[in-house]
Amino acid sequence: MSTTSSTVGTGGASLERAARPLTGQDYKTLSLAALGGALEFYDFIIFVFFATVIGQLFFPPSIPDWLRQLQTFGIFAAGYLARPLGGIIMAHFGDLLGRKKMFTLSILLMSVPTLLMGLLPTYHAIGLLAPVALLLLRVLQGAAVGGEVPGAWVFVSEHVPNRHVGYACGTLTAGLTAGILLGSLVATGINTIFTPEQLTDWGWRVPFLLGGVFGIASMYLRRWLHETPVFAELQRKKALAAEMPLKAVVRDHRGAVAVSMLLTWMLSAGIVVVILMTPTFLQKLYGFDARTALVANSVATLCLSIGCVVAGALADRIGARRTLFFGGLFLAVSSYLFYTVIHQRPDLLLPLYALAGFAVGTIGAVPFVLVNAFPAHVRFSGLSFSYNLSYAIFGGLTPMAVTLMLKNDPLAPAHYVVALCALGMVTALFARKPARL
Repeated sequence: MSTTSSTVGTGGASLERAARPLTGQDYKTLSLAALGGALEFYDFIIFVFFATVIGQLFFPPSIPDWLRQLQTFGIFAAGYLARPLGGIIMAHFGDLLGRKKMFTLSILLMSVPTLLMGLLPTYHAIGLLAPVALLLLRVLQGAAVGGEVPGAWVFVSEHVPNRHVGYACGTLTAGLTAGILLGSLVATGINTIFTPEQLTDWGWRVPFLLGGVFGIASMYLRRWLHETPVFAELQRKKALAAEMPLKAVVRDHRGAVAVSMLLTWMLSAGIVVVILMTPTFLQKLYGFDARTALVANSVATLCLSIGCVVAGALADRIGARRTLFFGGLFLAVSSYLFYTVIHQRPDLLLPLYALAGFAVGTIGAVPFVLVNAFPAHVRFSGLSFSYNLSYAIFGGLTPMAVTLMLKNDPLAPAHYVVALCALGMVTALFARKPARL
């Protein structure tokens, strides 16, 4: 298997792709992939911005508030736990049948459950069936995004010249995080337009119904994308995996899997804690109203998207090891500063959250490491397995772990992020140097 992969990428077409500059077609591919990813990722994360009202509507009103919040984040986490299965299946066929087909299929698997969430009856109407139905739809969302994110990174990295892979992955990651920004903006608008009573009554359904519309838009956008040159060359040379791709990954690339999983853990800590959970923390722990928390989150997420592009470009220029090491240190310091200062200085919420958000953008360099960790014939499967398994174990359990830690440690979010940054900084030292894709 290893000899097969070594021959791929050494032909004239690959050398030409490695040497050429970014073209208009490259920018078009990046733009369409990033925009489609933003719309799909919106569907996946909009749940968390309405966690408080969902907890009130889908669980018994008699249970303690902390338990209701824990159960709500548990359903949110179920989407992460479902990612490995969906990711493995779509990656398997992505390595055998083509990147684009699976890249497009994931949209349909995401948009339908999101639309149905907006139509679900609540606990008051159907009792315990309400959280069960919500859980099932969340699992379907997780399966879809399990193929979307790794597939998107592989797709753009195999389209652009090798010396711009970091920029491409950072830009695509910025697109995915822009989906979080879109969710934050929609949540801000919903909380501004509707009264709390209207929001609880029916307003919470609007963002999920919008998600269905976004899914249709994503499917339309991806009609204009083409199969990657790398996969096309694998087909031409008959160099596709001769056995189940995941089997080859587990047997031959365990070190790459370990590094990829640990870096994904750091990535998940930055996104889940600093971006997705913090609006709820700002309301529950620091006394900010929902609108203020969401506006601040929008600013932080915008800075995150910018930071992803910067980190990806830096990975091309100075290498992923340095980018992730110093970026991890920056994230640890800025996030600790944020969580420790805003309690005494709520007037500094916006600048401190913006700084922490930009630092989270360090994660834009992580996919650069992941796509270079595996040879082309098993790249989709290797990346998808490592990324989704790590996100399922670590990212999926993070909301519940941090919520439980908060019972005894008011700075639990800061301590969790700092610990994961330290782990990521050490892991980055073992990142493989990029090879020709």
